[in-house]
Amino acid sequence: MSDLEAVIGLEIHCQLKTATKLFCSCQARSGDEPNSHICEVCSGQPGALPRLNGRALWLAAKAGLALGCQVQEVSIFSRKNYFYPDLPAGFQTSQLDPPVCLGGALSIGPEDDPLLIRLNRIHLEDDAGKCVHDEARGQTLVDLNRAGTPLIEIVTEPDLRSSAQTAEFLKKLHALLVHLEVTEGRLEEGEFRCDVNISLRPRGAAWFGTRCEIKNLNSFRHAAQAVAYEAVRQESLLAQGLEVSQETRLFDPVRQETRSLRSKEEAHDYRYFPQPDLPPVLISGEMLEKIRAEMPEPPEKVKARLKGLGLTDEQAERLLDRRRAAEYFDAARLALEEPKRLATLMVELLLPACQRAGLDPPDCRLAPRDLAALARLMADNTLSRRAAYEIFPELFEKGGDPAAVAAARGLLQVSDSGAIEALAAEAIAAHPEEAEKYRQGQEKILSFFVGQVMKKSRGAANPKLAGEVLAGLLNQ
Repeated sequence: MSDLEAVIGLEIHCQLKTATKLFCSCQARSGDEPNSHICEVCSGQPGALPRLNGRALWLAAKAGLALGCQVQEVSIFSRKNYFYPDLPAGFQTSQLDPPVCLGGALSIGPEDDPLLIRLNRIHLEDDAGKCVHDEARGQTLVDLNRAGTPLIEIVTEPDLRSSAQTAEFLKKLHALLVHLEVTEGRLEEGEFRCDVNISLRPRGAAWFGTRCEIKNLNSFRHAAQAVAYEAVRQESLLAQGLEVSQETRLFDPVRQETRSLRSKEEAHDYRYFPQPDLPPVLISGEMLEKIRAEMPEPPEKVKARLKGLGLTDEQAERLLDRRRAAEYFDAARLALEEPKRLATLMVELLLPACQRAGLDPPDCRLAPRDLAALARLMADNTLSRRAAYEIFPELFEKGGDPAAVAAARGLLQVSDSGAIEALAAEAIAAHPEEAEKYRQGQEKILSFFVGQVMKKSRGAANPKLAGEVLAGLLNQ
């Protein structure tokens, strides 16, 4: 074990789930034609006056309450001055002192020995635009559709010590904010991304080493890899008697290494001053009570409830990872009280299908009652597992009654004992040597005969009933 330890703090940028931008009425939507959602305000035109989006303030306070922060009655917007092509106004409208939320914490690790990761603050700010590099033409173009999108920045204290802790914290925070519907949290769209600040110091020391910042990580795996690489890089420098330079670095996921981008700025480099076009932000006690009233069941309680129904840790976590999946699960349970079977179908079939389609489970065409109906058909052996998985894509795409879809495809299992007995008799007559071995005590051969009956019925026979009928005939 090294004599040095990593000291890690995070700055997480989370796009808020609002229809419009932070200071104007332009749509907060990505993926459309470049510069199709811009106006005088978000494109930074001189004299354009911003107006705060009340929904963004509500969501920021909601996140703060869930994380145990002190939501401030009064907060101030400031201008954070820096120059970059995708920042049309020449400054970012952010919060310095005071921000909308102070303090708070989130625990990670085992329930019986949790590690508390303290938060320093949560503040509101608008996002910058996006530079699009056209290498073929040697041009850089600017798309301002994202400019002005509402963000909260969640700043932790330097309480993390490893890449594993970093990934676990980010996953847990992401799951909480998605569960609260504060954000859609789509990592591939950059709606949840972080900057990692990391330094090394002698293990147990109270002081901090020189830190480096790794920018714009939008993957839990990449964040962990970046921390692991940077810790090794800094340790190697110190072992050679060299100094670690305070700088901003980028992570290359292909080479799995960080590389220098620029020297690291300090707060005073941004020349913060109060934004003169925005009044102080006020949050009343009445507003906070309304926010508390709409809070959903906390993820920890949801997980405990799901495990109490017999679900595994993995199943419970998968239902919590996908937004509104637990809501869908609870609706399905109203139609069929078989939690483990329902959870298995959701984890193995429904959630991957929703991921591919970009849908939340309640928004897909397969209604909870129909998933419950599919589970019921499997439970009473009317439909085999193979057949259920075969018809699922059609059910997900079009919805409908699983029994009707299975019947139309000829997949419902035959439970007519007379019809199965005739097939069983044929199978026994066709394989007299195997029948004799069974009668001599080789009972495993029964599965061979069940397979023969399933083959003759083209998979339609109820395998459990077929086994019972075969055993009766073979023992005569």
